[in-house]
Amino acid sequence: MSEIEIRPFVASDIDDVFAVILPIQREEFGIAITADDQPDLGAIPDSYQSGKGQFWVAVRKGQIVGTIGLKDIGNSQTALRKMFVAADVRGREHGVAARLLAGLVDHAEAQGIKDIFLGTTDKFLAAHRFYEKNGFAEVSKSELPPSFPLMAVDSKFYRRRITAA
Repeated sequence: MSEIEIRPFVASDIDDVFAVILPIQREEFGIAITADDQPDLGAIPDSYQSGKGQFWVAVRKGQIVGTIGLKDIGNSQTALRKMFVAADVRGREHGVAARLLAGLVDHAEAQGIKDIFLGTTDKFLAAHRFYEKNGFAEVSKSELPPSFPLMAVDSKFYRRRITAA
């Protein structure tokens, strides 16, 4: 596990971020989506690295193998977005997803964030188990804050309350 480094996104990471995310979206999830369809990824500093938000990458042997974003949506609330882990480093033995999420939660606590919301599709059963195991509880769409960035593909929603340390 120690071979994986979690660090904030820097501008030179952009091509590698797309190289991780796009194949997962297109080939694994069968979503016909392009980089242009995701303007938030083309503007990570503005979309995620502002307010109380941040965007992290997981790096293994100099290559980005995972991503996670925390978008500040106001009122000390945030949206977890763009959590992707390359297939060859998924699973407990690598701990990439767990480490990305732990870094995000640590950041949220340090920033005084109250809630982390996320949306996913009902197809991603492994993701549902992961989020539930990590303190997220399913909520209805009507419980989302008005500022939550809804995606057309999202049909299942989660919330994790953050309590100040």
